[in-house]
Amino acid sequence: QVQVVESGGGLVQPGGSLKLSCVASGIIVATDAIDWYRQAPGKAREWVAQIFGTSTTSYAEAVKGRFFISRGNNKSTAFLQMTNLKPEDTAVYYCTRRGTWGQGTQVTVSS
Repeated sequence: QVQVVESGGGLVQPGGSLKLSCVASGIIVATDAIDWYRQAPGKAREWVAQIFGTSTTSYAEAVKGRFFISRGNNKSTAFLQMTNLKPEDTAVYYCTRRGTWGQGTQVTVSS
């Protein structure tokens, strides 16, 4: 059984940066696909980014060039580095791995 926990959210001004972490435990493989999603108030959950294999990444158009997904030095951890944040990036961000979702971490971009 896999468990996933996100952290690193918070309040940041427009143009600022945040780095989210996703830590998984249980039966996992270093090259598992890991996805980040987000859900803004009143909106459907949307896909943000994915990493699979050793370092193959893909991004939603809305975040391409501003967000960067990576793996940590151990097989348990992944990150989402978010730069040049915009108010429309405000959402609860979720990590998913092997079909398991975390509880989410709130990101609020506001002046």
